[in-house]
Amino acid sequence: MAEEAVLGFLQTKEHISDSHEFAASIGVSHTELENLIKSLKGFQIVDAQEITRESWVLTEEGKTYMVNGSPEALFFSAIPPEGISRSNLKEKLGAEIFDLGSKAAAKNKWITFEKDLVKRKVESVQDEVKNVLARINSGEAVGDQVINDLKRRKLIIKQTWKGYSLKKGPKYVSKRKKPETDLTREHIVSGDWKNLEFKEYNLNAEAPQIQAGYLHSLLEVREQIQNIFLEMGFEEMPTNNFVESSFWNFDALFQPQQHPARDSHDTFFLETPASTQNLPEDYLGRVKLVHESGGYGSKGYGYDWKREEAEKNLLRTHTTAVSTRMLYALAQQDTFTPKRYYSIDRVFRNEAVDRTHLAEFHQIEGLICDRGLTLGDLIGVLEDFFSRLGMSKLRFKPAYNPYTEPSMEIFSYHDGLQKWVEVGNSGMFRPEMLLPMGLPEDVNVIAWGLSLERPTMILYGISNIRDLFGPKVDFNLIKSNPICRLGL
Repeated sequence: MAEEAVLGFLQTKEHISDSHEFAASIGVSHTELENLIKSLKGFQIVDAQEITRESWVLTEEGKTYMVNGSPEALFFSAIPPEGISRSNLKEKLGAEIFDLGSKAAAKNKWITFEKDLVKRKVESVQDEVKNVLARINSGEAVGDQVINDLKRRKLIIKQTWKGYSLKKGPKYVSKRKKPETDLTREHIVSGDWKNLEFKEYNLNAEAPQIQAGYLHSLLEVREQIQNIFLEMGFEEMPTNNFVESSFWNFDALFQPQQHPARDSHDTFFLETPASTQNLPEDYLGRVKLVHESGGYGSKGYGYDWKREEAEKNLLRTHTTAVSTRMLYALAQQDTFTPKRYYSIDRVFRNEAVDRTHLAEFHQIEGLICDRGLTLGDLIGVLEDFFSRLGMSKLRFKPAYNPYTEPSMEIFSYHDGLQKWVEVGNSGMFRPEMLLPMGLPEDVNVIAWGLSLERPTMILYGISNIRDLFGPKVDFNLIKSNPICRLGL
């Protein structure tokens, strides 16, 4: 209907000067007519020029004043010739009209205050505010000073009016045909295609962007490191238990119960269930003995080992708790089999959160269990592993761990930072840890660990760990990150 009206009007008339007036004349909304104008303009059937006008319209408060009168006029009208007390007048008008009206009426010098009495100073007044609001509402022009006063009182606002003027376009037709979008078999067989108009292909149109998922930077680096372990013949350990007992997390690793890491300031302990009773009794007894009085060439720690401390449940502080379980299970086999294990999973520590530390992070751990292993074997494996990560310059520094001896910190030279950076920790598991499990005396275990977040931050140039892991991660950063290529 609207299209026929527009094209029919332009067939006999030169132009449509105002799209709003035309929409009202044919009984359609201006929004509907505007959409039609854009379509006709796109096919060059009409030329459309946007026109803009500005006008002042009344606010809701202004409309109320136009109907009921301004507060100052209402205030004046409520005062009897003999005057009235403030309290009675306020009760009569209401607090809002009283406050607004008293100020404006006093400014206009219509009233006077004599102590508590309010009296008129003039016989009558004209409500100019009401009158001028009515004039503005009817479309009349008023002076700039009046506009400024009404605008200051927030009785009027400026409204921008947008419309179109129309005339015939270069491809004007009195009635347009809807172009066909596809050439079908039926068109060819019947020959209708000769008389049809087909929509032109827009060969410059871009194809819709394919929405796809993207791997998080941590997952990309994790996958690459996992592939390195698999290439080196390692098998993955099951790390699906975030909750662990203190026994497997600390005691089985020959870590004394007075160690600061076992304090609540460093470890998250569970309230429910607070403890476990599912521990291997014979192994637990041997662990208790080596803590209290030593054995296997050790003096032990010489303290009263408490079972209730070992039974406390916690969020694991390292994946070495999983390594301990795996080594114990290996020791229970009838025949010893050398193993290479690795894990990459989440651990939890009660640390203050800053740009380099979180209360939860990912730990990478690798270990080799075999007969006759030495510190030289550990260094050789570390050089092989880290060279595959792209870190060929390594240094080792003696360190202390409760469950490894000897122990070494691992440093790699960072070409970008132009300095040596600590990248991990390593060592050989102590006999006090391995022999109570039941492993043969000539079996040694070499192991190392590092965080997943640190190499990821270095690879992707991220300075704040909270931009890598947690609620502040920028999804656009994940989407635009390059492919992870370790060791290249």
